[in-house]
Amino acid sequence: MIRRGAHKNVQALEADIRTWVKNWNEDPKPFIWTKAAEEILDSLARFCRRISGAG
Repeated sequence: MIRRGAHKNVQALEADIRTWVKNWNEDPKPFIWTKAAEEILDSLARFCRRISGAG
């Protein structure tokens, strides 16, 4: 709903976010990291190097 939804204004987006949170909280699932911290930091470093030369 949030990722692919088209929202005509901020209020519509906010309403969809609130609905998503309400539904999520009814049956929450823990977030599970799929990468080690080192992998995340390496990815961030690559991104920073890539954008550092951008005008």
